[in-house]
Amino acid sequence: MIESNNLLKNVPDGLREPLLQEFAGLCSAFNESRWKLAALDAGRFCEVVYCIIDGALSGTFQPTPTKPANFVTACRALENRPPVSVGDRSLRILIPRLLPSLYEIRNNRDVGHVGGDVKPNKMDASFVRDACASITAELIRIFHNTSTEIAQDTVDLIAERTHPLVWELDGTKRVLDTTLKGWERTLILLYATPGWTTIKQLNAWVIYSSKFRSSVLEPLFQKRLIELGDSKATITPLGSAYVEKNLLKSLGAP
Repeated sequence: MIESNNLLKNVPDGLREPLLQEFAGLCSAFNESRWKLAALDAGRFCEVVYCIIDGALSGTFQPTPTKPANFVTACRALENRPPVSVGDRSLRILIPRLLPSLYEIRNNRDVGHVGGDVKPNKMDASFVRDACASITAELIRIFHNTSTEIAQDTVDLIAERTHPLVWELDGTKRVLDTTLKGWERTLILLYATPGWTTIKQLNAWVIYSSKFRSSVLEPLFQKRLIELGDSKATITPLGSAYVEKNLLKSLGAP
């Protein structure tokens, strides 16, 4: 995994920081079911990505993002740029063909402008979130010359699942609903924390007894809601689905 302070360091800060901010913002909006905001952030994300690709292909980056006069035409024109040695097909073909689809949702699905025949919805927002995650991971893979696995792990950290029920301060996380049982708080905290979490840290967040592993973690592991190691734990896709269906919605989450 690539540390956040080194992420895309060979891209100017004026492009790098807006890219990461827009991506994190649309992920947060999606996690909070704010479908319209997720799509709006994706429009700005697309414009920043275009500028990064334009700079990578030309050899000269703009200091800050700018919007092409005709976004779709500008993306198509990238295909005719001279090939580059690293990430050529992704930079000239794959990503530029994805960007107009994202831009279309922002402009013509009743998001950025009124009058679209489809209201902001989870279906569109899911496509936006997943496509933007894929684009971000591909840029990380190319600019860091790394594997898809490392790129994906890095994106997962950026897209950390946030939720109003989970409060965080200086590395400490708490589930604010005190009526939840220990195993429920555990699942929600693992849901909001990508990758592995040490059992010691998780126990401190949950505020459970010394029997935390045997009483909470092992039963969750037996149901395959979590994966359990010697000293660490992480949520499984089955556990994430359980949290979304049975915990967040039942608690009146947005």
